[in-house]
Order: sequence, then structure tokens, then C-alpha cells
Amino acid sequence: MIEVDKVSVRFGGVVALAEVSAVFTQPVSGIIGPNGAGKTTLMNVFSGFVSAAAGRVVCDGEDLLRLSPHRRAHWGLRRSFQKEEIANDLTVFDNVLVQTDRGFTGASARRAEVARLIELVGLADRADTFGRDLSGFERRLADVAKCMAGNPRLVMFDEPAGGLSIDETHTLGTLIKRIHAETGAQTLVIDHDVELISEICDETLVLDFGRRIAFGPTAEVLADPAVKAAYLGTEEV
Repeated sequence: MIEVDKVSVRFGGVVALAEVSAVFTQPVSGIIGPNGAGKTTLMNVFSGFVSAAAGRVVCDGEDLLRLSPHRRAHWGLRRSFQKEEIANDLTVFDNVLVQTDRGFTGASARRAEVARLIELVGLADRADTFGRDLSGFERRLADVAKCMAGNPRLVMFDEPAGGLSIDETHTLGTLIKRIHAETGAQTLVIDHDVELISEICDETLVLDFGRRIAFGPTAEVLADPAVKAAYLGTEEV
């Protein structure tokens, strides 16, 4: 369970998040909203890149905001960025291996886990390929494998489907849905692709101008007139 409790963020006189609260209980949950709504800011609060002016983020009984960013990673927080973080001068295998330093004590166990994850994401035949030689979609798949390595407890994706084709997005969504079964981690997904959010997220939080305007089962949230008005550009009735 992930409890976001009255999280507020201010950048000078600008209120980026205003007492946002939600309790995520499902294996995969979404966060959506228009550009500038505060989605990435909330994710940055989780990971420690942005400090909250007030509030808590409690995961499995641990208030992440009390931990330094590196301790959050040791706790089990993983995230991807809008641009995947793949080292061009490392192979796919080594890109994933570096994420397991604190997840396994034995080298053989670590390497076996990496091999399993690379096969899971469909890159077994590219394990020895350097990052610079991967396609955009292959880089994203390698990024997913990285997020699943080293015993994660919370995995966050920031617009993972950006620039992908329909088929690639479907493949990515299928992988994201497998994360909980494979690792036990909960997953949060930010994306503008409403179809992807609808397909993989059991519950969804909607932000607009830094405020929560809806939260609940994804189908109900996407049917909410306030959400359609703010996010889909329709008139609220």
C-alpha cells in the first residue's frame, strides 16, 4: 500500500502540489493530468528530487520522505524517466547488473537474476549489445529490466510509452502488468496515453493545477465529467 498524505510542494510563490492525498492499493496504478498538473513533481517527491513543504508518503509502513534519496533506492524504490537511463558504453546485461549491487549477496545469484530479467523483457538475444546500438524500444525494455532488478518494492514510470508505436506500447503494458507477479513491487505509471492507463492501471489519480480532482477505479475516473473537462478537453456538464 502507498499512502500519499496531504503532500504539498511550492516553488517560490507557485503551488505545484496542494495537499494531494491518495491511497494506492493495487499492483499497478496510474497518475494522469494535463501538462503542468504536477504529475512528475509528485513522482520527484517520491524519489527525493523535490522536497515537499508538507505531507507524507508512506509505503509498507515507511515514510519515504524521511529517507535520503540513496536510502530510498536501498529500500527498494526504482523509477524510470521520460528519457530512458541506459549507459551507451555498457551492454544490456551490465546496464541491468549494476542495479543488483544491494539486491543479492552472491555474484552468481545476481547474474542469474539479471539473465532472467533480460529474458523476461525479450532482450535475451541482445544481452551483449551495447546501449548505443539499441533501438529506442529496446532501450525502454532494458530500462524496465533495470527497474525490476535488485528486489524493488515500488517501481515508477514517467511516460514510458512516449514515442512508441501501438504494438510497442501494448508489449510494454503487458510487461508492466507482470512486475508485481515477478517482484512483488507496486507500480505507479504516469502517461498521456489514456488507452495504456485504462489497459494496465486498476486505479488512477488525476491531478490538475497541482490538485487532486479524481481518484478511484480507472474506468470510473476516466468517465468522470470533471476529468474529461480537465484532461480530455470536453465540456464539464
